[in-house]
Amino acid sequence: MNELSAVLQQLAGGDRAAANELLPLVYRELRRLAEVRLRKLPPGQTLQPTALVHEAFLELVGNGDPRWNGRGHFFGAAAQAMHDILVDQARRKAAKKRGGDQVREELDEGALGASIGVDVVDVLAVTAALEQLRLEHPRAAEVAMLKVFGDAEDADIAALHEITTRTVERDWRFARAYLARELAR
Repeated sequence: MNELSAVLQQLAGGDRAAANELLPLVYRELRRLAEVRLRKLPPGQTLQPTALVHEAFLELVGNGDPRWNGRGHFFGAAAQAMHDILVDQARRKAAKKRGGDQVREELDEGALGASIGVDVVDVLAVTAALEQLRLEHPRAAEVAMLKVFGDAEDADIAALHEITTRTVERDWRFARAYLARELAR
């Protein structure tokens, strides 16, 4: 068992001190994940990769029982936490008291548009479409979340969900088509 798995097991077992050992083990990969996410956002973002990593990490370890069952599950949860932070930031910016009704916060096509065939996609619209997909097709929504916001590879997603990479590919094709249809409305 590698060191990361041991620390994740300690955390799952309720050892809150293990969080201090976890950050140095995952920091480099979380930082890379944050840089990928932020690079796909339009210029002018005030959130830096380090801040996104730290906010996501605090959210991950501050929620009590993490119930992570391995490295893939942890990084999937980290991708979800980063996504949630970016959505919350977009919502704050869109709040009427901050002039959100005048300027919409949008992602460039590299973030999601290129992968689902939409030129420019609003992060809040993507989140709403993902939530609808999650209600109807939970596994496809999870695959889409991990692919788009977690920059995850098919093999990692397959291992996490105990499915084949072919199933991941089918779910991803379905999710892209579903999201493109929802965002085109």
